[in-house]
Amino acid sequence: MNFAQDILLENNRAQLRPLTADDFEALQPVAFDPELWQFTLTRGDDRIGLAAYIAAAVQGREQQQRYPFVIVDKQTNRVAGSSSYYNIYLDDARLSIGYTWVGTDFQRSGLNRAAKHLLFRHAFDVLGCERVELETDTHNLKSQAAMRRMGATEEGTLRSHRYTQGGRRRDTVIFSVLKPEWHQLRTTTFQDFEPHA
Repeated sequence: MNFAQDILLENNRAQLRPLTADDFEALQPVAFDPELWQFTLTRGDDRIGLAAYIAAAVQGREQQQRYPFVIVDKQTNRVAGSSSYYNIYLDDARLSIGYTWVGTDFQRSGLNRAAKHLLFRHAFDVLGCERVELETDTHNLKSQAAMRRMGATEEGTLRSHRYTQGGRRRDTVIFSVLKPEWHQLRTTTFQDFEPHA
């Protein structure tokens, strides 16, 4: 993956473009909801937290550890949240999708699924991944349900895996999608977003 290159991903519902410091103002209306950050490792629900979140994401890209995106809802032309590639091991043909949050107004609207479609498609079809991983807090039942609806396979739980922003040691549930599974999912779960010949 070329971290210096700006990656723009788009389907009929969502647009993903690289996150930059210039997105601070546009993200505020959706980020300043404490519920979004209940199970996260960092917080972005105030100006200081959001600025720190964006700075860490941009620094992660500069250090070639993370590739953060802004999610734009094409139906409303509004910035709706963010997601990232991370744990990028292209020599092993795998990476993770995470650091995902979408504003309350956009949840259960199909936008997150549209954004995941773009991230999966780019990972498998362009980057040549054989495996894409997702992870979430064991307490985040909404996130786990969303991953299952997308067709990801639950692989297990890493106990006492990481500290949350509140200092709690979280157990992390790991999900994955493999390349052969992606070929099936793109014609079922993600069929609404696949370009038609």
